[in-house]
Amino acid sequence: MTGGWGVAAGIIGSLLGAIALLGSGLFAARATRAAAATTAEAQRAAADAAAEPQQRAADLAAFKEIRVGLERRIEQQDRRIDSLTSLVRAFSWYVSELTGQMRQNRIEPPAPPTRVDEYNRTGV
Repeated sequence: MTGGWGVAAGIIGSLLGAIALLGSGLFAARATRAAAATTAEAQRAAADAAAEPQQRAADLAAFKEIRVGLERRIEQQDRRIDSLTSLVRAFSWYVSELTGQMRQNRIEPPAPPTRVDEYNRTGV
């Protein structure tokens, strides 16, 4: 029987070894999947961190472009306002001269528009 027990022990040992090998393989596979997921997450986080300065630089470039455009528009508006202010002053001087000539010739000029009268009274 020693031979039979030896064969049985060998078979049982082989089965236990196979089960242990299968268990360790499953454990290793599970650990490998977890490690791969952790590595992928770390790489994703590193990519996000690396992309942040580039995104900030892109945002800054866009803001600078917008700012330059707005500054250009403000400069155009300033020139337009200066031009219109100069035109109103010249026209006001011209109307004042005409009004003076009318009065010298004993002609009463028409009353100024309400807005002009209001400006003459309040300065606003």
